Amino acid sequence: QVQLVESGGGLVQTGGSLRLSCAASGRTFSSYYMAWFRLAPGTQREFVAAITWTGGNTYYADSVKGRFTISRDNAKNTVYLQMNNLKPEDTAVYYCAAKYSGYLDKRDSAYGYWGQGTQVTVSS
Repeated sequence: QVQLVESGGGLVQTGGSLRLSCAASGRTFSSYYMAWFRLAPGTQREFVAAITWTGGNTYYADSVKGRFTISRDNAKNTVYLQMNNLKPEDTAVYYCAAKYSGYLDKRDSAYGYWGQGTQVTVSS
């Protein structure tokens, strides 16, 4: 079992940066694959990025590749999403998700644990 709490969202201008954090409870955090998804009004939940339990492999949506970086610190039970060069279309609620096994996956149905989300708003 793992519980997830996101933080770090806010309002930023186009071209700005934010770093989201996802703090996890549970002693087996290092065993989980972690991911970020986002949900904008009127759309379906969209995959953003994922990372293996070691942090050695990552996977990004094309829309954020080169601008966003996912990382994790297993000693702190935390996964991060560094977001640079933000655009208005990045505006959404960002969710942290975890899955215990398998492989890097962009399907939200593959993840069994979710945080409550944090709002990111990018003004033009």
